[in-house]
Amino acid sequence: MRTPPYLPYFAGAPSLAPGLKPIDPGKWLSPDSEVESWLPEKTMLMRTHRAQVFADTGIPDAIAETAEAVFAVAGPGGPYWDSPLEAAAARVSDDLCLLLPDERGEWVLRAASLVAPTFWSLADKIGQPLAGLHTTVPAANPGLVSRISRMFDALTPGKVLERFNWTVQAGPARFTPSSEPLKAMARAAPDEAALELLHFRVERQTITKLPRTGAVVFTIRTCIDPLVAVLPDAGHARAFEAAWSGIDPALADYKGWPVYERLVRAALAELT
Repeated sequence: MRTPPYLPYFAGAPSLAPGLKPIDPGKWLSPDSEVESWLPEKTMLMRTHRAQVFADTGIPDAIAETAEAVFAVAGPGGPYWDSPLEAAAARVSDDLCLLLPDERGEWVLRAASLVAPTFWSLADKIGQPLAGLHTTVPAANPGLVSRISRMFDALTPGKVLERFNWTVQAGPARFTPSSEPLKAMARAAPDEAALELLHFRVERQTITKLPRTGAVVFTIRTCIDPLVAVLPDAGHARAFEAAWSGIDPALADYKGWPVYERLVRAALAELT
């Protein structure tokens, strides 16, 4: 098993706060920790499930500028893609989502190559403003959308902001528009299977604003590792347990954690 690239549970429980922090722009997409383990499957899904994983509402200039930015980091794209956004997404493990303000100044999801959704459908979200993108987020943080909108407005080209989101799931699948098949696996699994079944899912998310079109590029790099690899010793297990137990109950429900509670406790008991 590899060493997992990100262990955000050491920072505490997941939160609804944006929690975006500036990083070196040179680290926007590189190094790409998932390029070998995920990119071949990702590009296959881009071809076999195109209607589910790609959407474009007609923003050719922003797509072209996004592709240029990605190619500058990852090298030129191949000629066998219908959209420059797809060609760019095929060069990196990250999913690429493009947002632009509408006539009212609301940021709208206008195009995306999204192959590793954490339990949401691109078809349901394309063309939606930030409020529509967050309709299922619990009311524990009612100012979330306005804070994100102000952050997008204030973001200056050349800056890259980064945050991490994480959860657990049954099995290693990354193409997960729905959480229900994974939850069914968790419900059916006996306690003794917990360490084999449970996986740690991290989204490394970034935002940056393009200088010519002003589009915001939201990237999502999904990393999945067996829970046993994420918790190699008692210290890691204690930090994870504290984060798991410290989450806001409304956010835990939103993430589906009650379904996994039994298995997580069984895994922690085995590890500690």
